[in-house]
Amino acid sequence: MIQKIATNVIRKLKLAFLDLLPIVLVVSFFQIVVLQQPFPNLKDILVGFLFVVVGLMLFIEGLEIGLFPIGENLSYTLAKKGSLFWLLSFAFLLGFSTTIAEPALIAIAKEAAEIAVQSDLIKPEIETSYALGLRLSVAVSVGLAILIGIWRILKGWPVFYLIIGGYIIVIVMTLFAPEEIIGIAYDAGGVTTSTITVPLVTALGVGLATIIEGRSPLTDGFGLIAFASLLPMMFVMGYGMFIF
Repeated sequence: MIQKIATNVIRKLKLAFLDLLPIVLVVSFFQIVVLQQPFPNLKDILVGFLFVVVGLMLFIEGLEIGLFPIGENLSYTLAKKGSLFWLLSFAFLLGFSTTIAEPALIAIAKEAAEIAVQSDLIKPEIETSYALGLRLSVAVSVGLAILIGIWRILKGWPVFYLIIGGYIIVIVMTLFAPEEIIGIAYDAGGVTTSTITVPLVTALGVGLATIIEGRSPLTDGFGLIAFASLLPMMFVMGYGMFIF
């Protein structure tokens, strides 16, 4: 039994190492061949790399054991319960709650607020509320995006119609949005897909498409993350139009 567990752990560590190997090769090439310099603090780098390999292995294992099953189970239970209200409420709240506390979003909102003050775009006394407004705009948009994605699965709408239509709206809004908010809006679309949001939302979509008759988990279950990246761009540009 112990030997079997040890073999399984070694196999997963090897897979995690292989996932990180391209990054190691690129960094090593530029450090040794291009810069022609030895690695500073090589011992610390090797120890840190070992921690990253173990952490990646544990993270992937946690997704497979915990987050993916709970997402699929929740979608199955809510759909079986037959309550559209609770299913859509869960979809919105899942997107909102996992985004409002996203560290990358907090950092970008804080940085954007500080630069806006330095550029005399907003007054210093509203710096905190401006950053909070950015976070709330993104969080609400992600919650709405997951809700729309779930509704799409229920209705069986092709995902590309909504994605193409959404990006047309983004392009049109870009023409009218304040120049100072466009870059922030585009970045906001990327920081919303966190390590917690992605597996839970993916499992929710796949689980829902699995149990609904006539839906394919492969063609209907995926695409929710695309909505979570698309809508924040619209909402943040709209927020910029309102503030500026």
